Amino acid sequence: MFFKTNFRNPKSLIFIFLSLLFQNFILVRTSQAQESVFDYLTATEASAIKLELDLTELINSKNTNQYFPGSLTAPDGKMLKVDVRPRGKFRRRTCDIPPLKLKFRKKELRAAGLDTLNEIKLVVPCFDNPQGEELLLREYIAYRMFERLSPNSVRARLVKVAFRDRHVEQVRAPVFCLLVEHDEQVAARLKGQIQQIFEVPNDSLYLDQAALTVMFEYMIGNTDWSIADGRNLYMLKPAGSDKIQLIPYDFDFSGLVSAPYASPRIDTGLKKVQDRCLISGGIPKEALQNACNTMMAAHDELLALCNSPFLPKTSARNVERYVEDFFDLIREKSIEQLRPKRDLR
Repeated sequence: MFFKTNFRNPKSLIFIFLSLLFQNFILVRTSQAQESVFDYLTATEASAIKLELDLTELINSKNTNQYFPGSLTAPDGKMLKVDVRPRGKFRRRTCDIPPLKLKFRKKELRAAGLDTLNEIKLVVPCFDNPQGEELLLREYIAYRMFERLSPNSVRARLVKVAFRDRHVEQVRAPVFCLLVEHDEQVAARLKGQIQQIFEVPNDSLYLDQAALTVMFEYMIGNTDWSIADGRNLYMLKPAGSDKIQLIPYDFDFSGLVSAPYASPRIDTGLKKVQDRCLISGGIPKEALQNACNTMMAAHDELLALCNSPFLPKTSARNVERYVEDFFDLIREKSIEQLRPKRDLR
């Protein structure tokens, strides 16, 4: 009776047909995910790209959110239009060139057969000298180490960027920069939603991921983060779940990077960023110990990442020694011995 009734109604037939067509489109779109512009630009490590814009005017306007028109030449020579603006907080005020946000034209991405996720973060060396590149490379190692430990991570990839400043018609010498996933791409790739949540209770967290975040931040000597206010954390709620995945990012204030402008979080009582403080956020010690075990199992791979071929050898040895100090600590001391007297969140 149902089919007989509906087939007599042309409008119902059209509705059913369009519904099936839409469902089929969604299935095909899901099963054949397109390459993103982030993946396209970072197919190989340290790939070369050229970014052309009025860089002088952008630097002079770095405290605004004004977009500047430009173009980006990809590693394969293809040129894409892009709008560029300053981003960030502390580094925007401090660095010679602030971190940048790149916004591509969706129409061009479609024409190139790419996904329409069109925003990427670009982290430029804070200082226009070899030290600036070294600090950026150290932060790159931090991103790659957490990615090794957890699939629920922010991807950062190394690129070599030549800036052509239209203001003075000059091309700067290529420098290492980081392309970092925008939060929309992180959410899409991990099939969830990033939410703004404060004072999230521990029973609302994926404890394994939260504990891994805690111990990773302790390993790299970073106190510039917080579960309480979501500082430098994405709070990702996967589809079909009520719990939150903690995804850390932004590691330039860590002891592993040791940026000259960095300082420890005040409530830790630390005197310098190279010192460590366990910000355990009330995560149970059993979960923290499991995280330590996970990291111990990845010991050799984490140390291998410290020995980046792009870092000067002396700097690579210092990074490796800093990480090995962490492993010495967790071999010798219990979680209770590592915790400060006052539990920090």
